[in-house]
Amino acid sequence: MAPPNRTARVAVLGSSVQRSRSSKHAAGRARSAVVRRLVLALLVLGALALLTISFRSPTSGALHNVQGTGASILRPFQVAAERVARPFRDAYGYVAGLADAKSENAKLKREVRELRAQSTQNLAAANLAASLQKLMNYETGPTYPKDYRAVNTSVISFPSGPFAQQIAIAAGSDSGIGINTPVVSADGLVGRVTNVSHTTAVVTLITDPDSAVAAQDLTTGVSGLIAHGPGSTLILDQVSKEKLVQKGDVIVTKGTRDRRYPDLYPYGIPIGRVLSAGPSDIASFLTVQVAPYASLDSLDSVAALVATKRASKLP
Repeated sequence: MAPPNRTARVAVLGSSVQRSRSSKHAAGRARSAVVRRLVLALLVLGALALLTISFRSPTSGALHNVQGTGASILRPFQVAAERVARPFRDAYGYVAGLADAKSENAKLKREVRELRAQSTQNLAAANLAASLQKLMNYETGPTYPKDYRAVNTSVISFPSGPFAQQIAIAAGSDSGIGINTPVVSADGLVGRVTNVSHTTAVVTLITDPDSAVAAQDLTTGVSGLIAHGPGSTLILDQVSKEKLVQKGDVIVTKGTRDRRYPDLYPYGIPIGRVLSAGPSDIASFLTVQVAPYASLDSLDSVAALVATKRASKLP
């Protein structure tokens, strides 16, 4: 059986052993740190010395020979590294070039769309300008009706279907336009205003089934009513079979010949040219087909004819 003080002696001896071991480890670590710092300082000094010698040495000498020998020895490793790295560098370049190409392609497509839109706008503006110029030429021409001023305006909507024979224009009562105001293009009669607001108006075309225009053959003087015909044509109705109307004759508005029966349209507005004329066994009148001068399905601009004189009062 161990004496009671043995445990205490063992504890004291163990603690002293542990302290000696820890102190030895600490001293070893301190020496290692000093050695590492010393080696690092020597390497730095050596590098500085080599750089100084390299810069100050002539183009030939032992050091340069050593450098050349080292470069020759390392050359195969450089070539191998270059060959290994080349596929990765090429792949990177391909991916980068592909991304740049896609970006450039998207940019070019965007520029093409912008240029196409600008070209379309310029073409539309050129067509509108040409149409307005034709209207101005018509206004100063011999067939322009007297006592009327022209309100030149653009067409803002077209017929919505084959049975809708109306257009909308960008001018209204603020410009003096009212119900039944005649509307023309530079080529001929278009129709009359049937609805009007302050800044816009609705024009019913002469091809509408409910439209009727007092007209006259400019060559023979034969009178009739221009009405809706087959397709996009017109007919000169109410012409007696005894009258003479020939192919190619020019049809114009008849205008008001009697103050008791005022007409909506002034005299002399061109309507169209006769396509065919002849009698029919089943018709009471001469069958006269007329092609309108105005391109009613592709109007860019028109002129509303606003009277400058008030109508005379009936006696």
